Amino acid sequence: MPILRQWAERHPDKPAALVAFSGEMVTFGELDRRANAVTQLLIWMGLTAGDGIAIMLDNDPSYFELIWGARRLGLYYTPVSTHLRPEEAAYIVRDSGAKTLFVASRFADTVQALLADNPNHCSVHAVGGSLENGLDYASELARFDRPIELPEGPVGKDFFYSSGTTGKPKGIRQPLFANVGQAHTSGDWVRENFGFAEDTIYLSPAPLYHGAPLRFTMRTLESGGTVVIMKKFAAEQALAAIEHYRITHSQWVPTIFFRLLALPDDVRRRYDLSSHRCAIHAAAPCPPSLKEQMIDWWGPIVWEYYAGSERNGATCISTTEWLSHRGSVGRACVGSIHILDEAQNELGHGEIGDVYFDGPQFVYHNDPEKTASSRNAQGWSTIGDVGYLDDDGYLYLTDRRSHMIISGGINVYPAEIENRLALHPDIADVAVFGVPNPEYGEEVKAVVQLKDHSKASPALADELIAFCRDGLSHVKCPRSIDFEVEFPRQENGKLFKHVLRQRYLQPA
Repeated sequence: MPILRQWAERHPDKPAALVAFSGEMVTFGELDRRANAVTQLLIWMGLTAGDGIAIMLDNDPSYFELIWGARRLGLYYTPVSTHLRPEEAAYIVRDSGAKTLFVASRFADTVQALLADNPNHCSVHAVGGSLENGLDYASELARFDRPIELPEGPVGKDFFYSSGTTGKPKGIRQPLFANVGQAHTSGDWVRENFGFAEDTIYLSPAPLYHGAPLRFTMRTLESGGTVVIMKKFAAEQALAAIEHYRITHSQWVPTIFFRLLALPDDVRRRYDLSSHRCAIHAAAPCPPSLKEQMIDWWGPIVWEYYAGSERNGATCISTTEWLSHRGSVGRACVGSIHILDEAQNELGHGEIGDVYFDGPQFVYHNDPEKTASSRNAQGWSTIGDVGYLDDDGYLYLTDRRSHMIISGGINVYPAEIENRLALHPDIADVAVFGVPNPEYGEEVKAVVQLKDHSKASPALADELIAFCRDGLSHVKCPRSIDFEVEFPRQENGKLFKHVLRQRYLQPA
């Protein structure tokens, strides 16, 4: 029996998903009925296992009925960022091969861009409104008001696209789950490490089109828990949601940590957070000093994990473990970790190299060369990160291979410098990268976002360089520092470092 059906029969009136402070809510019984209608609609449209759909919606409970309906039929579902330009979004829909796009009516420009070049004959369903060139989703779904029994088959899976930091975004595709049991056990590491269960009430403050928010909300529903989503993140409202809905689990990124910590002390003390027992963070590197502040505030409930959209492996680490392995992202909980040098030799503990996992396999859609470059002879895969293992098997990430600076033949890893500068009391955010140098090839450049931008000055830049040199070898420290009012970031906290670096690529 499908997992959703089991929870719908056990507690049909229990809230499955709701939008914080909006009154929008769907129960498990309603979600199961609507997902069954979605599956019938997709069958009526002629879709079969292995086909795909695309979804471009704001944070809305409809997301979940579409995904559960697609999973039931063994389809791939591709979430599309609501912040992409029309042609960027249309490219992802086309490249994924989606047979239909479920889209909010405010994205009419994306629909127009898609239909202007639509080689896959992708249809369009307007959700929560109407579109001139789209079918009305509510009317279409209403024709399937009686649930039917469906035969067992493969279970659908997400089909995310990378953020496209170099070239066009790449689709990341894995084999479908063979059956319901395999789909459910794939989430065992989440339940075992973070304690997701029937009593979980999970707060997701980020957009559902990102990998972690969507996957962890689905893990919550698979476990019989309740999902609370925010239309848009606001720091104080997130604390209010923890109190009001008695949140037990949540997920964050370092940028949100910083915004929470920036709240006045009286606001931070105003809310009862006693129900909160597991605060998970991932998606972007977290400066140790920032994480320590969150632990001091929330207690030993802060968990971190490391994984990519490729899902080729994962690590996780509890507060207790992190305090004795400061800076680590944990030990492997999906697959095993291997650290390899450039000649593909396995390195010993403490030696820095490329991080490989021997976990689940994936391919980059329509890019066999990129897929092949992510593998070694043993079939292990990497997503481009660099790091090392300590004697206890804990992984420490030093940076991404693509971010490494080679200055005078010396490898310099920006993350180490960023973590040092992040300790300075005037710094809110920092990015380090290489810029051209006629003598050394590259030199280290730091760009800083201050808590108070009015303090930006050449004197402060000199002070920050000296601060860096007090803690690191001089060869690693920036030769120059510039100041930005705000950094370009994705909603999930990942820095668009390539956008920032492009501003400074003139010869130093």
